[in-house]
Amino acid sequence: QVQLVESGGGLVQPGASLRLSCASSGRTFTNYVMGWFRQAPGKEREFVAAIGRSGNNTHYAYSVKGRFTISRYDAKNTLYLQMNSLKPEDTAVYYCAAGVLSGDGYIVTARRYDYWGQGTRVTVSS
Repeated sequence: QVQLVESGGGLVQPGASLRLSCASSGRTFTNYVMGWFRQAPGKEREFVAAIGRSGNNTHYAYSVKGRFTISRYDAKNTLYLQMNSLKPEDTAVYYCAAGVLSGDGYIVTARRYDYWGQGTRVTVSS
């Protein structure tokens, strides 16, 4: 089992930055590819970013590319999402997820992830 706990959400103005963290415990963090998803009110959960086991292979949703950066710090068993130039449409509950994949690829499909955190809320509003 893997336990994931997100933190770092909050209320910010448009244009601001936030860094989300996802602390992992349980099984070896480096065994898992990781991802961030979000769910806005009344909408389905959507892919945000993913990272492979080495940290060198990343992928982003078009809507966040160039503004968000996913990274992992394996020594601290922690996944991060640096979010810059936030927009009102980024408002959502953000979830981290862990999945198993051979090699150093990444996963963009929610159903392929095995473990999920409970989410942290991000609100972007003036």
